[in-house]
Amino acid sequence: MKTITFAIDGRDGRTERAIAIHTLVIAGWTGRDTVAMEQHIRELEALGVKRPATTPVFYRVAADRLDPSPAIQVSGGQSSGEAEFVLVRDGGDTFVGIASDHTDREVETYGITVSKQMCGKPCANTLWRLDDVTGHWDRLVLRAYATIDGERVLYQEGKVTAMRAPDDLLAQFARHGGRFDDGTAMLCGTLAAIGGIRPAERFEVELEDPVLDRTIRHAYAVDTLPVAG
Repeated sequence: MKTITFAIDGRDGRTERAIAIHTLVIAGWTGRDTVAMEQHIRELEALGVKRPATTPVFYRVAADRLDPSPAIQVSGGQSSGEAEFVLVRDGGDTFVGIASDHTDREVETYGITVSKQMCGKPCANTLWRLDDVTGHWDRLVLRAYATIDGERVLYQEGKVTAMRAPDDLLAQFARHGGRFDDGTAMLCGTLAAIGGIRPAERFEVELEDPVLDRTIRHAYAVDTLPVAG
């Protein structure tokens, strides 16, 4: 279990809330747009990752991997981030924020669940109430920037309509035997990478709400550790 203090940015103001996360789920192959999902599957196939047997898929990861820190350490230079909206359940309320499903791409070719566990899952420490954005959910935008060899480039960008809506995704989770109880956080899928999946020394992820004119952002540095032997 891991306790993270989040700022809850609501229509009625901003408050702080300590949330104990005991279950972390990574939802994969969540595409609402089957064409975009197929593009992402092909990206991973190019790296040697097998196609999923079913979609969506729900991977369990250690809860302490969710981390709002400004840096992560990874083994070797074959990992990369992915902007994903994250759903968090606490006190009977559901919140939404932004996180990165940072993944070891080399390990992913032979074990997706293991590859997810290999890396921390950086997240912003700000959340919105899901009820505040449900009415205009399809207007929200996911975006990521990567700093590669010192150059900051747009890495991902698109509306959340690329992924299943929260209610649909949680219904799928329940059909797979999952329970979105208090203390559960779920990363909910990503967009294709502009220019292809690649490592970077820094990633920035954001979730933009153009209707309420606000954005949740998180940036983190990637400290690459040497692989001996």
